Formats: sequence, C-alpha cells, structure tokens
Amino acid sequence: MGGKPSLLRWAQLDPARGPDSLDAWARRYLESGQVQGLSPYTIKARYQDLSWFCRWCAERDLTSPREITKPILERYQRHLFYHRKTDGKPLSATRQMLLIVHVKGFFRWLARHNHLLTNPASEIELPKQPRLQLREPLSQEEVERVMAVPDVSDTLGLRDRAMLEVLYSTGVRRGELLNLRVHDVDLARGTVFVRQGKGGKDRFVPIGERALAWVQKYLDEARPQLVLDPTEPSLFLSREGRGLSREMLTARVRDYFTAAGVTKSGSCHLLRHTMATLMLENGADVRFIQELLGHAKLDTTQLYTHVSIAKLKEIHAATHPGAKLKRKARAGDAEDAART
Repeated sequence: MGGKPSLLRWAQLDPARGPDSLDAWARRYLESGQVQGLSPYTIKARYQDLSWFCRWCAERDLTSPREITKPILERYQRHLFYHRKTDGKPLSATRQMLLIVHVKGFFRWLARHNHLLTNPASEIELPKQPRLQLREPLSQEEVERVMAVPDVSDTLGLRDRAMLEVLYSTGVRRGELLNLRVHDVDLARGTVFVRQGKGGKDRFVPIGERALAWVQKYLDEARPQLVLDPTEPSLFLSREGRGLSREMLTARVRDYFTAAGVTKSGSCHLLRHTMATLMLENGADVRFIQELLGHAKLDTTQLYTHVSIAKLKEIHAATHPGAKLKRKARAGDAEDAART
C-alpha cells in the first residue's frame, strides 16, 4: 500500500551469531524503534547503516557490543572517510555523518537501557557538514510548462496532473502525498490533512482553488477507472488500483520535467522548494512557510529564504546607488535634449 516497505527481516543481521552479538543487539534496537512507532523509512535507514557497521566489525572479529571502544569507533570513522565507492568517489560528508549518527544512536540505546555500563560513542564527533545549498527553484513559467505536459484526456495523465498540482500548491513531501487518503482533501474548506508527516506529526495545510479543481476532476473521472477495491483508501492510485510507490512517483514527475524542457535537477522535492521560494519572494512570512512545510525548526525553513540570482540582481540594480554606469552625454544628445 502506497509503496511502503514491509517490516524488515534483518537479512544481514544474523542473530545466530549469538544472543550477545552485535547483530542480535542491533536487531533488538531496530525492533524497539518499530514498537515506538518510527516510520518504516526511518527503520530501513537505521538497518542499512547498522548492517554496514556490523559487517565492518565482523571482518575484524569484533562480535559483541562490549568489545567496542571509543578508539575502535574512531577507526570506523576513519574507514568511512577513506572509503571509496565503486565509481572511485568518496562518501559525502552527509553520508558519513548519517552512518555515524545511527551508530551513536545504537550505543546510546544500549547504555540508556543498561545493556552497556558506558557509551563508547558518546564523545565521537560528527563530521563537519558543508553549508547546504538548495537547488535552484523552478520559475513560475517553468512550473506552468510542466503542468501543461500531462495528457489530461488520459486516465493516468489526469491523475498525474492532479498530483503535480497538489505537490506545487501545498508543498507536501513525496511520502506525504502518497499517504493521502480520499477524505484527507476537504473540498469545501480548501484544506489537506497530512497524516503522519516527518516526525510522525499530523497537520492541516491549505490548497489552492486550481489544485482543488484538478483533484475534483480526478475523483470524478479518473479514480473510478483505476479503483479495483472499493475499500482502497489511497487518494492517488496506480494502474493496478493500489497506492503508488515512491520510485514510480519520482520517475513520473522527472519525466514531466524533462518533457517540459526543465534541466534543473530534482523531482517532487523541487516543486516543494519552488512553492516555498516563490511564496517568500512574494512576501509570505517565513514562519507561515515553516507551518506549511511542517518544519519542526525555523532554521530548516530559513534555508528556503535563498532566492534566485536573477531576483538578487533585480533588487541590487534597483537599490544599490553604484549599480548603474553613468554615461557622459554626447554633444548631439545634448542638442536633441534641448529641442525636446
């Protein structure tokens, strides 16, 4: 349903290595996250990164959490720094940070629940992160070109136009769009209920009249052609009558960008970034954008205060006293001016 990953079977974490093995404790840690209600995507990320750490330890005959010390974790951190991918490139600073963050979280859990007397990862410092540079947003003209691409006379084309409009109008994340149910869109009030957004938080967001009109058209004309199970709650359905996967949605949106001649990198999130940037440029308060995007911290939203270089040049030319070159008037120009 909705492309969500099923509960993981921990294929690479082998509890047969013993009840006190790193693999067994990592499995218990991941299962505790499921009990706490963490999203499948968060659990999957932890699983992948802890699998990497457990394999690295197994190659060095480190089998139990009690064998792990601060110097060993520092060796692991150096390993990540010098590791090269199959294309010869190093891991990004962000990727290295996430790998360490999940290891730190694992050992913090072990110590907090008294499975270890001390936390060997408590003083491990995270790699310094470069300042995040957001991708260049779409212009309003580019957005309209993208919206015009889907063939709305086709069932799937009409569905895709409605999805594009919702992404652009509300700024919801890809996963939040896929989690929408039919009754989450309130056509009368002009709102969308986002359930279990990032951090497991629900919120209401406004949706524009144009997007609502396309959703209504999709509900009237396209969804009845796609639905196979009358009890299926997902708003947007695949050809098979089920919720779409993240990969399918990303590919569809990227294909529409390409067909519209948009060369800027990105897919669903680029529409979210574009919405936030254009609203800020048109005078929206950053705290309103924070609420709209569902950001827990204002610092995250303030990244969207980045505006395009064209906008900066426009403001610079209009306000900087030395921005314009003063040209000397020629004699002929002076005579023409005198006659007028």
